[in-house]
Amino acid sequence: MGKTIYIMRHGETALNKNGIVQGRGIDSDLNDTGRAQAEAFYQRYKNVPFDNIYISTLKRTQQTVQTFIEAGVPWQKLSGLDELAWGEWEGKTSTTESLLLFRNLLEKWQARDYDAKFNGGESPREVAIRLLAAMEIIMSNKNEKIILICMHGRAMRLLLCLLTQKPICAMVTFPHKNTSLYKLSSNYNRFIIKDFNKTDHLKVKLSCQK
Repeated sequence: MGKTIYIMRHGETALNKNGIVQGRGIDSDLNDTGRAQAEAFYQRYKNVPFDNIYISTLKRTQQTVQTFIEAGVPWQKLSGLDELAWGEWEGKTSTTESLLLFRNLLEKWQARDYDAKFNGGESPREVAIRLLAAMEIIMSNKNEKIILICMHGRAMRLLLCLLTQKPICAMVTFPHKNTSLYKLSSNYNRFIIKDFNKTDHLKVKLSCQK
């Protein structure tokens, strides 16, 4: 039997808002906007009968799904779902120099150099290995049919490549915003995207604020 997998990105943090590099090495909290996004997501999907929620070890993912947890949905942390580590650039603001270095790194990934990384950071290949290990745990739970995964932007792009059997360089084809959703169905480890970068819950929230 297959599974239905909801994969969402965490809500906004102050670092997201201010363009500060934030990867596995920074354990930041949601800001007010992020908490509002999380609440909007909950209101939209609270009636989905999730069998389990899987999150990274970084608290911004738990804070994003906390209302589901308080409603009694089981949950589990998996370090394999953590964001890619940006190494020496963690916590630094964008500069002309950093933008150039990031562009050069992304170009290497596009050229299929999946071992390229910043000093002290992780490569796409390294992250892919731990993502696959996390998915092995998730898929091994046969009694769970509908699950929610809350994770991080770059790691989410990598995971979507792996699940849809696309090369890692296809990361750029999976856009995302804070709390955006990808919904997939699986059958015998084949995954099909049913909802692509869905953000309708955010539009409803914004309309309520007017």
